[in-house]
Amino acid sequence: MTDRGGWVEGLPVAITVTDAEGKLLSMNRRSRETFAKEGGGALIGSSVFDCHPEPARTKTLELFQKQTPNHYTIRKNGQRKIIHQIPWIEDGRFAGFVEISIPIPDELPHFDRE
Repeated sequence: MTDRGGWVEGLPVAITVTDAEGKLLSMNRRSRETFAKEGGGALIGSSVFDCHPEPARTKTLELFQKQTPNHYTIRKNGQRKIIHQIPWIEDGRFAGFVEISIPIPDELPHFDRE
């Protein structure tokens, strides 16, 4: 079986990818739907910094400067989500961020595993 990347389009999570300068490189179907009011797929090629109002813009700039992961939860349109902003590396160098937005229920079980 050859991986054609189609699985990314079918995932029920929003995946948004930027380069090291903050330019939007890729958005899967759910990401394009999530940001449809802002332009959806037409945002590809634009700066992620221009897409955020303050104080989120400053936080995003800091994230790119530090190149470290960032994780948090939000509630948007009544849906709770966990956001993972994870740096990706190419040839040993910081290449940008992958943001994964996953819908989660209000109550979520937690398990400690050793």
